Amino acid sequence: MSLLDAVPEHLPARLTISLWDFSWYTQAGPGEPFADLDGAMVAAVERGYNTIRICAMPFLLFGDHDIDASRLDIEEMAPGVGHATRWYNVRGGVSVDGRARLRELFETARRRGVRVIVSSWEYQQSPAFSRSDNWYRALEAIPPEERFLALAKSLARLVDYLRTAGGLDRQIAYLELHNEVDLSHLRDAGGGSEADPYWPQKPFNERAIEWLREQCPEHMVTTSYGITPYLDMPAAAENSDVAHFHVYVYGALGALERWAGVRGGDDYPSANLRSLLRDGAPEFGGASTGLVPSWRYDATGISPGMFYTYDNVDPRLWDRWLYEKHHLYAEAMRWAIDDKLTAISAFARQRGIPAVVGEGWIGYTPLHSEYEDGPLGTAIAEYAVQRAVDLGLWGVVLGSNSAPHHPGWRNVAWQQHLNRFLFDTAIAS
Repeated sequence: MSLLDAVPEHLPARLTISLWDFSWYTQAGPGEPFADLDGAMVAAVERGYNTIRICAMPFLLFGDHDIDASRLDIEEMAPGVGHATRWYNVRGGVSVDGRARLRELFETARRRGVRVIVSSWEYQQSPAFSRSDNWYRALEAIPPEERFLALAKSLARLVDYLRTAGGLDRQIAYLELHNEVDLSHLRDAGGGSEADPYWPQKPFNERAIEWLREQCPEHMVTTSYGITPYLDMPAAAENSDVAHFHVYVYGALGALERWAGVRGGDDYPSANLRSLLRDGAPEFGGASTGLVPSWRYDATGISPGMFYTYDNVDPRLWDRWLYEKHHLYAEAMRWAIDDKLTAISAFARQRGIPAVVGEGWIGYTPLHSEYEDGPLGTAIAEYAVQRAVDLGLWGVVLGSNSAPHHPGWRNVAWQQHLNRFLFDTAIAS
């Protein structure tokens, strides 16, 4: 049996996914990529996408709290911080009516024939962009063992809201409890930790999936993992309706991070990292990272060292290092893709459910790095997409950087070509 046979008839034979994450509301100011939602949606369709994946901020909009979500004031991390860090180059200074914005997005999606994977980044990043810490504090006040169910209840109310708004819930591809539960504050459930982020949280994750499915039987329900546990797949929630995983392989990028000490350490910034900095880069600390309120660091996974690195490296020097070393790691990167996609496909087949890679392929680079979007990086992406098709996956990203808020969005012809390939192979199967 083909995995595509498990796809409900009312949904597309294949999902071609653009990752809009939380940026569809954090970068909504004048001149920002999502100032015009309809324009962004049209551009996505022109590139061949039929699905976007978002943080729908379900807890903020529909959770049990007294926060006024009709005025979400978006703010940058701190003056000058995050301006060259991917996903964090937010200008701020804009106020968003959360529910009105969500409705507008779904109305636009219906008008343009686009499906929406409804997720949440709230226990990982989203509240860090709010001027106030009340969203973050409300989330953290929930005991870890109750967080999955709190999200499920919020998502059920979100579906009700969209249903009563003219049947907008029909644009939902599926409901995803949360983004990367293994890399967020959700992994605290059951005493989980970085050492074991899967098994302790599993019963709480599965219980919430089952509860949400009972409340929303017309929609598929799942969760997502940032690091596919491909050597221990039973550690993932086994009652999901969609096998949703992320596949980042790093390879040469991981080698660069280790060589330069990108993510911090006792001697940060190292001499190797300093050799990659742009002319005029400020010293580490102080205005370069120290003005970020401590709660914002707690609300996101980006450390002061990572902000400093991504904001201040010279992208030419960064990419040059990667281009010179890429050949040493390229074959291992393809092996890693094979191993993880094969495990995901087997997991899905054993359960008779469709499989989706919601993020991938190489890893986290500075905003203006062209490594992943250039000829070497896109070759890795093309290999990954081909293997995903070979293994029968339902939904695939061309790359996490293929979205309006990344420079890679300008690779129009490349995206059109790969998305046509995804459609054609779905029809052929």
